Amino acid sequence: MKIYCAALWAALLLLVGAESAWADDVTLRSRDGAIELSGTLLGFDGEFYRVETQYGELTVDGSGVLCEGPGCPSLTDFVAELSISGSSTIGDVLMPALVEGFALQNGLKAIRTRKDDTQFEYVLSAPDRDTPVGRFQFRVSSTDEGFADLLADEADLVMALREIRAGELTLAEEVGLGQLDDVNRSRVLALDAMTVIVSPTNPVSAISVSDLARILSGEIDNWRSLGGPDAPISIHMRDAQSGIAQAVEDRVLRQAGLSLIEDVVRHPTNAALAQAVARDQIGLGVASHSEIGNSKALALTGPCGFQLRANRLTIKTEDYPLTAPMFLYIPARRLPKLGREFLAYTRTAPAQIITRRAGFVDQAPEEITLNAQGDRFANAIRVARGEAGLASLQRMVETLTPLRRLSTSFRFEAGAARLDAQSRSNVQQLAHAIEAGTYDGRHLVFVGFSDGEGPAEGNLRIAKQRAQAVKAAIEAAVETSSLTQVRLSTDAFGEAMPMACDDTSWGRQVNRRVEVWVR
Repeated sequence: MKIYCAALWAALLLLVGAESAWADDVTLRSRDGAIELSGTLLGFDGEFYRVETQYGELTVDGSGVLCEGPGCPSLTDFVAELSISGSSTIGDVLMPALVEGFALQNGLKAIRTRKDDTQFEYVLSAPDRDTPVGRFQFRVSSTDEGFADLLADEADLVMALREIRAGELTLAEEVGLGQLDDVNRSRVLALDAMTVIVSPTNPVSAISVSDLARILSGEIDNWRSLGGPDAPISIHMRDAQSGIAQAVEDRVLRQAGLSLIEDVVRHPTNAALAQAVARDQIGLGVASHSEIGNSKALALTGPCGFQLRANRLTIKTEDYPLTAPMFLYIPARRLPKLGREFLAYTRTAPAQIITRRAGFVDQAPEEITLNAQGDRFANAIRVARGEAGLASLQRMVETLTPLRRLSTSFRFEAGAARLDAQSRSNVQQLAHAIEAGTYDGRHLVFVGFSDGEGPAEGNLRIAKQRAQAVKAAIEAAVETSSLTQVRLSTDAFGEAMPMACDDTSWGRQVNRRVEVWVR
């Protein structure tokens, strides 16, 4: 019976969800009166009804039916509602700025009303009318609570400072929210970084990621081990539910097989964390790069002598190993048209400008001259091995000198052929730029690099395969263009230009990358 019903309604139904709770009985009748469907209205997005029926939850195209019953919404005065929950780092500044920019671009006024310390809403309406067309409701707390709200059907979008975890992925799929790590289920709004901070009076200026993990686990507990004073290390962290604290555990401690010690001073906000570390002469913390305040940021280093500091360019290119993407997770349910238009807006050039003005690193591809990359080429000269290494270095310089590097880079998940979460978002961002004609008449070269582990020939082969995989992903993502106006090709230089030391998994992960160079 269920299969028969699905076939009968094939022209009307889309098996996706919608938002908001209605919980009223309705009857949806086809316009010729031949077919009707009764059930409880779960949501209406201005175009589609979501109804709980005896056949399960179904989504019906409103243009093909008439709605009868006490739960039927008004079609003329429909207000698009969007509930957004999660990270306060994203929700306090970035998202409000994007909502206001979206309203301005679309000729709407946006009135913000605060409900309590963690909740506020924006009501969007035409300047000459009091009737709202949209209501964006925010709950700003933590990444953990954002995912909890999504699973409880109390949020449509999640603001997250870390990738979704395996357990959350499984639960989301079980309740019908789709595979949230798919390319269309998440996007990177902006970039931040996990920055190691100390007091300005602390003489230590750099730290390795390995030593950071050992400090956080308690294996190193005295500054003397880092070339500092003979004093204990006081560790400061964000609250355990925050995305940045969880990202530290996922990407620093877990990769080293270590666990965070219990003797940690927790702080409710990034600002409070930075202020506490700045005052604590023996303190160390991991903070959001966008909110380090008066504390001092340490460079990341290793035994090979390379050093990387978090700045706008190293974060944007992902050359800084602890880059922290700011995610927006989107479940497999149909959002109202205004909500979909807002999501599309977040990828536009005006939205990238707003992101920069809000103090975060934007996603817009940026061209970098060769002169701005002296440290990278110095590293390449330093590690060149024998005649073969020098020949590879010479070919790289000759090939890349006439080109400019784009800030968009691509990296793969550890031990996998799949692009990591930020790179999957980068695919969509670069594809959008190609579709918009940004690179018409130009030549994009996808250049593969590897770490220095193993034979150079094998590393070069793997680097070529990665470059080809990224090029294929871009070609597949470009939907509205035949790619006749832009030329795409690949090249590879293996281990010729390392960004970090190969002594740790973090360093090797940074070195395994695909860059985009443009002529």
